[in-house]
Amino acid sequence: MAEFPNEPRQSAPVEPQEPSGFLGWSDPTLVALARSVGTDLDAALEVARSLSPVAGALGGATWSWVRTLASLGAGDLTVARVVEPHLDALAILDQAAQHDRATDDSWPSPVPTRGSTWGVYAAHAPGQHLQAVACGGEWALTGSKPWCSLADRVSHAVITAHVDEHRRQAFAVDLGHAGVRVSEDPWVARGLAHVRSTSITLTDVPATPVGPPQWYLERPGFAWGGIGVAAVWFGAACALAQSVLDSAHRRDPDQLALTHLGRLDTALHTTLLSLRDAAERIDAGEARGSVGELLAARVRATSAATAELVLAETGRALGPGPLTSDEEHARRVADLTVYVRQHHGERDLARIGAQRVREQR
Repeated sequence: MAEFPNEPRQSAPVEPQEPSGFLGWSDPTLVALARSVGTDLDAALEVARSLSPVAGALGGATWSWVRTLASLGAGDLTVARVVEPHLDALAILDQAAQHDRATDDSWPSPVPTRGSTWGVYAAHAPGQHLQAVACGGEWALTGSKPWCSLADRVSHAVITAHVDEHRRQAFAVDLGHAGVRVSEDPWVARGLAHVRSTSITLTDVPATPVGPPQWYLERPGFAWGGIGVAAVWFGAACALAQSVLDSAHRRDPDQLALTHLGRLDTALHTTLLSLRDAAERIDAGEARGSVGELLAARVRATSAATAELVLAETGRALGPGPLTSDEEHARRVADLTVYVRQHHGERDLARIGAQRVREQR
């Protein structure tokens, strides 16, 4: 039984308000901006373009990058789902440029990013293969790539492709090229319904190398990108928990309601500390190699567990009322349920355990 009344609720104003409660860490302007944009993809892409400079904070002022993504997640997950890979791609391009300068590699500079919007497509799946071929110093990609979110909306992408039987390499690609075809496979998701993810087929599409072979997987920022996704999960979880706290202010909570709030508080506080610690370690140069991989895996596991706990506790505390009468709340629940499935649960925990075992050998 729900401990709070299941009365219909109106969404809160989208004007920036001083952060409080479970959103005390957030940037209220970004939260309000994401809420006002909602599922308008064109507006979300414009937000991504406007926030492009934030990508440069990763590795030097990392908490600013984390807070930005978490604040967008607290506002609206569609917006955050658009912005997160855009910033990730720009960070990858910046890291590649730094690598090239440091090693004097002859890889060409990535395509200009001004005014562009980006995705990152690095997934692989059985039966789908993307091959990179060099000819006369120029590269082209041919084949298919799965799980390409917003491939029909963003202008460019960082895409990984095979350069030989064993090695993969990242490339920058203009998705407006005539050789790019976006699949019409159905997208039946109830959460993140507007962020369509499908396969793409490329035929002799020109591509610019982003770092040398295997660099994409071996760079320090490969693990850090997963922390950005965890930050988005955390932000959305805080927004859901805030709805429980708001209900407690509308009616005196009973003991069970206070227990829900206590569980929410401890889980969210733990995740916030985990994100802050990760940001500090990245900036201090203490999150490279296997250490960085373990750090990112812990943060993702912590944030994913918190998100699932918040989804459960919020449902028990508020009952069906807001799920059936508050569009913003219902969509946030559905969106986070889908988004957090990017975490591989027990498989990711097993990888953490395996890494700890290796450390002791």
